[in-house]
Amino acid sequence: MPHTTPPLPGEGSAPATLERLLAAVPADVRAVFSARTLRPLLPEHDRTGTLLHTLETFLHHDASWSRTAAALHLHVNTVRYRIQRIEHLTGRDLTRLSHRLDLRAALLCRAGAGEGAA
Repeated sequence: MPHTTPPLPGEGSAPATLERLLAAVPADVRAVFSARTLRPLLPEHDRTGTLLHTLETFLHHDASWSRTAAALHLHVNTVRYRIQRIEHLTGRDLTRLSHRLDLRAALLCRAGAGEGAA
């Protein structure tokens, strides 16, 4: 008898994605993970929100310094400084894929926290 994998939430034939995987995680667990992971970047710690926005943009642009700088209308050295601050504050090294995935998952959990799905 062949082993079948249960479907993820959403369309049956859609590809498996991190977003769909996280949608299967209870909303309260997603909220706690996001808050703990992103705490130093949240508005109560970074009033301007620049670090969180920089992180989102950096990950959206596949960790490209130049594309992130262009998207944010900043000099690349400013982006490098902000990413170093993010790394210091979160304890994550954004040159490591596993750390980038942690932060990406936390951002997705945060985005879906109020919706009940990621």
